[in-house]
Amino acid sequence: MTKPPYLSIIIPVYNEKDNIIELHDELLKALSSTGQTYEILFIDDGSRDGTYQALDSIREADNSVKIIRFQKNFGKSAALSYGFSRVKGEVIITMDGDLQDDPREIPQLLAALANYDVVSGWKRKRHDPLTKTLPSKIFNWLTRHLTGVNIHDFNCGFKAYRNGVVKNINIYGEMHRYIPAIAYWKGYSVGEVPVNHRPRTRGKSKYGTGRLLKGLLDLITIKFLMSYCQRPLHLFGGMGFLSGGVGTAICSYLLYTWLTGEKIGDRPLLTLGVLLIILGIQFVAIGLIGELIVSSRENREWVVKGD
Repeated sequence: MTKPPYLSIIIPVYNEKDNIIELHDELLKALSSTGQTYEILFIDDGSRDGTYQALDSIREADNSVKIIRFQKNFGKSAALSYGFSRVKGEVIITMDGDLQDDPREIPQLLAALANYDVVSGWKRKRHDPLTKTLPSKIFNWLTRHLTGVNIHDFNCGFKAYRNGVVKNINIYGEMHRYIPAIAYWKGYSVGEVPVNHRPRTRGKSKYGTGRLLKGLLDLITIKFLMSYCQRPLHLFGGMGFLSGGVGTAICSYLLYTWLTGEKIGDRPLLTLGVLLIILGIQFVAIGLIGELIVSSRENREWVVKGD
């Protein structure tokens, strides 16, 4: 039986035919310096520019290279999630295929992994336009404060993981940005090291302004999952009691004025008070339904140390 490699490198690519051959050459030099066995998994995320053909030529010359080819572009989270399910290495490295991640940083990531379960690269000096760097700084600041994970660059694709981490996290949509937060929520330790970030010289960036809204919505999802996944009633019940309490206070005041002889039947405040009470009841009901769902499904949010 073949012994599994120590390192597994996962590289999602989408229309990067001009970069991957040079990337593969750089990877071989960097990996040979580690002295470890390895496998390289390229995930072609629906490329239409000849990327697969270039990858195929690499695979013919290097039996450590494996290729997964998606039928269409499903996105980076899907590529990483599938890659995590397929790799066998004790340590997993993820990186982008646009040559902006420098493979020579791999030994540094491996060294830092001795102290953490996840090590994220930090593009301290980014070679990207202001339209990418400024929103990224705002996004990272907001994510850092909402999740409690004290790293500078959540969206850096250059990361190192212990095998148990990738087997115990579930990512979808655009949640690849929040892998450090998800891992931290599961109880894993998360660290960060500065890495060299190079300017893109060939090909086009795949990230547009639309990712900002998607990222914000996913951040809300992550915050909800981290805080209330196992106790939804704490969120919805709190909102329900707040709404119902304000509604009850309004209706109590109107009852007092009615007892003193004032008419309240045509007052908009009465409608507001009744509406808030109804909303409060609905919020509590939603929370209870959430609790029923949580209690009835298999609880696999916990992770046994050593997994």
